[in-house]
Amino acid sequence: MPSRHIRVKGAPEAPLRAALAALRADLGVPETFRSEVLAEAESTARFPAVPGHDATDIPFFTVDPPTANDLDQAMHLSRHDGGYRVRYAIADVAAFVVPGGALDSEAHHRVNTLYFPDEKVPLHPPVLSEGAASLLPGRPTPAVLWTIDLDGEGRTVTADVRRALVRSRAKLDYAGVQKRIDEGTAEEPVALLREIGEARERLEVARGGISLNVPEQEIVEYDHTYELTYRAPLPADAWNAQISLLTGMAAADLMLGYGTGVLRTLPTAPDGAVTRLRRTAHALRIEWPHHVSYAELIRSLNPRRPRHAAFLQECTTLLRGAGYTVFRDGVLPSNTTHAAVAAPYAHCTAPLRRLADRYASELCLAAAAGEEPPDWVLMALDTLPKQMAEGARRSGTVERECVDIVEAALLKDRVGEVFDGCVVEVEARRPTVGKVLLQQPAVIGRIEAAGPLPLGERLPVRLTEADPGTTKVRFAPA
Repeated sequence: MPSRHIRVKGAPEAPLRAALAALRADLGVPETFRSEVLAEAESTARFPAVPGHDATDIPFFTVDPPTANDLDQAMHLSRHDGGYRVRYAIADVAAFVVPGGALDSEAHHRVNTLYFPDEKVPLHPPVLSEGAASLLPGRPTPAVLWTIDLDGEGRTVTADVRRALVRSRAKLDYAGVQKRIDEGTAEEPVALLREIGEARERLEVARGGISLNVPEQEIVEYDHTYELTYRAPLPADAWNAQISLLTGMAAADLMLGYGTGVLRTLPTAPDGAVTRLRRTAHALRIEWPHHVSYAELIRSLNPRRPRHAAFLQECTTLLRGAGYTVFRDGVLPSNTTHAAVAAPYAHCTAPLRRLADRYASELCLAAAAGEEPPDWVLMALDTLPKQMAEGARRSGTVERECVDIVEAALLKDRVGEVFDGCVVEVEARRPTVGKVLLQQPAVIGRIEAAGPLPLGERLPVRLTEADPGTTKVRFAPA
């Protein structure tokens, strides 16, 4: 099942809410924070470690979904020396979390923020993640400040990182940024997001990297029923992502030069995975000539077209196998590259929501200053990849189960109906079992047949089961 972000627009009805609550209970997802964690968060929110460098004169802005308050990044973009200067402020979680304290222990237990259709379960208490540590506008906040100078084509010339006090001036959202840029009303620091983003996209193409503009599934409630649609990402989403990728690549290069660090790595996809995607493309009537590479095909797709959106969802399967690779004392790992980025890359831009980013920031700060990393960072490195892998598995389970629950809620009153489907997966050992993709509604479900399933072929299918309580959607050939 592909990895998908799902959000429910409107109030979920009772069966869906109950099924999601049951899922959280089954997975042992904590509903609240322990009292000692909350007490420590309240204290450090009032008295964080304040950096010596003051950068509050720089008019930073954030770009996030309109309802988000856990703001990890703020940026300021400008022209500089024939190219560009990117200032990227990252929430300094270490200014609020005492190593070995209750907050630190809880963060290592949770590992990352979990997203459910009806709520999120945060990595840190909201008093920090949506309060004191968040880069909300209008107040000074401790940050890890990256200053990255680019040439006229968007290539990195120099990169520096230090702790600083920053103050965001504006909380912007993707749609608003897109509108301002399209209308030509954006001030230069915002307007440059397009110029720099597109330059970085061209460099990504040149090095063979891939950015998947995967649509969000959105469950919209209409008169006590649901409609499943896709929210296709805007160009501004992709430009914003390029700034984060730029910073992650700078962080990886800095740590590799330093000899100690933690990278986000991904091996090249095996031939079998790409072959399966070719079959899916055929099933969705997407032409993929053999002389066209996977990266070229991805860039030709329009996520606003349903068939293309479905294929992009399936492409996320090639991202399986990503992990965290730790190295130290100048002994570099055999693989330092993230295959989708097509370069060394590190997670460092979302410390409010992901544990590893706090450690990557500390290692980068040490590297830039030519100093030894803090002992608490070095002591955690050996166990960090395993913790992050366990957190990723939990997040993956949440995503898959939520997809099943929401799709079952969407289809629960349509058992017995026939839909137009495409067989997109067949089990190697059991060719009578596989997965079928519906174009309308946008659902992928398990199918079982009496005989071998026709992989890559269109097939009318009958819905045989859809129960949010058991999180199952099943089909059979009609």
